[in-house]
Amino acid sequence: MFQVPLIILLSVGVLWKGIDLIRAPHDRVLRFLVASLVLLMAGEILSFPEVNETIDTATAVGLGKVAFNGLYMSGLFTLVLVFVSAMRGSDAEYRRHLRINTGLLAGTLTALVLAMIATPAGMRDHSLSTPDMAHPAIASFYLVGNAYFVYAYLASALWALRYARRASRNLGLGLLTMALGLIGLTITSVNRMILVALRIDEPGSHEAFNTVNWSLSNWAMGIVLIGICYSGGVQLITRLRSFVHHRRMYHELAALWTALTAAYPELVLTRPPDGSRWHRLRQHRAYERRFYRRLIECRDGLVRLSPYLTRVAPDADLAHGPADQLARHITEALALKPTTECPHTELPAALVASPAATDLGADADELISLSHALRERTS
Repeated sequence: MFQVPLIILLSVGVLWKGIDLIRAPHDRVLRFLVASLVLLMAGEILSFPEVNETIDTATAVGLGKVAFNGLYMSGLFTLVLVFVSAMRGSDAEYRRHLRINTGLLAGTLTALVLAMIATPAGMRDHSLSTPDMAHPAIASFYLVGNAYFVYAYLASALWALRYARRASRNLGLGLLTMALGLIGLTITSVNRMILVALRIDEPGSHEAFNTVNWSLSNWAMGIVLIGICYSGGVQLITRLRSFVHHRRMYHELAALWTALTAAYPELVLTRPPDGSRWHRLRQHRAYERRFYRRLIECRDGLVRLSPYLTRVAPDADLAHGPADQLARHITEALALKPTTECPHTELPAALVASPAATDLGADADELISLSHALRERTS
């Protein structure tokens, strides 16, 4: 029911987080997250009966089922490691979790392969509805596989709940919704184990129970999708708001920056070459960096111009004066400044446009107000 939407969502996640990984290739959490998304997407694709049958036809009967379980379980394994890697703990604790989860996955996959090998060739296309559930190898395949799903879903749900308590309200709500869906999937995996046990004695029995369980599995997966979409949507909106905010402030500083860098062109910080498309793709938060670069250049320019400001306005409060008055003094100081300054002349600097608070936001607001006033004078 939710296979196609889930594959589309996982594909978008691979693209989105893959770009983030290109920008930060050493981020362990991102590496595990992208790996998890790729593996889960591949597993969902293999879950289609047509794809599974194609693999069996091209290779050997039963290999498609083993491949699906291997990919999907590996995806859940890396999902657990996403949460483990994000945990603030010692490297020893991380390695302990890594060893435990690697051991569980390796043991489960080994057991599934051995169970498939031990299954007679004519029975390897089995499913939960098989009349041969009493065969030990077939029953073991489903019991072992679903036991791992119980662990992986439950572990991911508990980690998601743990981080939901620490996250912001919106992100926490998304993680909480995701955890609820994962708990639902845990219950369906337990139910499948119960169904296998019941069908060992009565093959094909309790079909109503199986139908209800599949319905519950679909709804649980839908809840997981809602949680992922909500969390992803919150992150996307936050990123877009940050981009728009820094882009707006970058352009609002243009009047002040243009005036100061025209007088002091050497203030412009050296920019790296554009490079290839790959290099540009790796650039993260470009407008944010450009804004802070421009903010620094404006502040440096005011320091360089301050000796001339003290000459044109010796009695003015350059640090806390109104922006329109300071803009007039800047225009006069720029006119007073000689085209070429003697490099050996030391000029005393003064504090100009000092914000009331000490944070970068207050400094940006102060310089943006000054830039607006300067633009009004020159327009």
